[in-house]
Amino acid sequence: MEGPLRTVYHPRHPLSLRLTLAPLGRGPHDPTTQWDPAGVWRTFRTPEGPATLRLTQAATRSPAAPGGDVTATAWGPGAEWAIDGVPALLGAADEWRDLDVSGHPLLRDARHRTPGLRLTRTGRVLEALLPAIIEQKITSTEAYRSWARLVRRFGERAPGPAPEALRVAPAAATWRRIPSWEWHRAGVDPRRSRAVVEACVVASALERTTDPSLSAAQVSRRLRSLPGIGVWTAAETMQRSHGDPDAVSVGDYHLAAHVGSALIGRRVDDDGMLELLEPWRGQRQRVVRLILASGFRTERHGPRMTIQDHRHH
Repeated sequence: MEGPLRTVYHPRHPLSLRLTLAPLGRGPHDPTTQWDPAGVWRTFRTPEGPATLRLTQAATRSPAAPGGDVTATAWGPGAEWAIDGVPALLGAADEWRDLDVSGHPLLRDARHRTPGLRLTRTGRVLEALLPAIIEQKITSTEAYRSWARLVRRFGERAPGPAPEALRVAPAAATWRRIPSWEWHRAGVDPRRSRAVVEACVVASALERTTDPSLSAAQVSRRLRSLPGIGVWTAAETMQRSHGDPDAVSVGDYHLAAHVGSALIGRRVDDDGMLELLEPWRGQRQRVVRLILASGFRTERHGPRMTIQDHRHH
């Protein structure tokens, strides 16, 4: 159905659209996600085709009150799929009751101040995996620039009355046909572009990993069986596509130091981070999200990762 289709989602819990959906955006100029004062525009490439989803939220009287109703409107061939996915997208099945952070002041305070934080679940694996591949081993600034250029160049205009710059990410077949010089112009080296193409070859199998009968460990193994997909990329993907509450981005350039500084006041490496998060095994991603939402900032020391421009090599 082309739409527009509309529904109103009534959350049973406090809900912040921005905190919950923030991981989906790939920088301030992501062509697939646009925020404005009223809400968010987001595009999806669904099993039925492209869709534009518009989400706006009514105000609540108190931050601790159940989240304000969310009006969802969708356009495009995938409109019905997008509307059906709104509850999962907004964390309806995300359960925080078993997370006990009462013993740590920063986490306890963050949980108190961000009751509307939920873990999103898009149900779309490829659109979470490909930008994660592009982000491997480079700065976020570089990766966001590459992603935006490729989506603007090879994606399609968003269905419906969406903002002019909004785009739907390319289909798997389109990604596979992008010529090598276009990857080069976008600043994506051959190793990462090959990994994108390899993933697109098995796109339908990847989407089937959202089957609820599969465990997180099974999904991670299937993702990591692909060339160029490691622990970090699998975790970054599953956090978004599967709403995995335990997926930790081991190998991230800054995350371990940030988690260590927040939890014990000093930087640690990946092994140290995993040791610190071990008491919350099964919910480690929730703890990381609380730290990121807390406003805590790590003091910067030493060299920063250098932004490289692969387009001129």
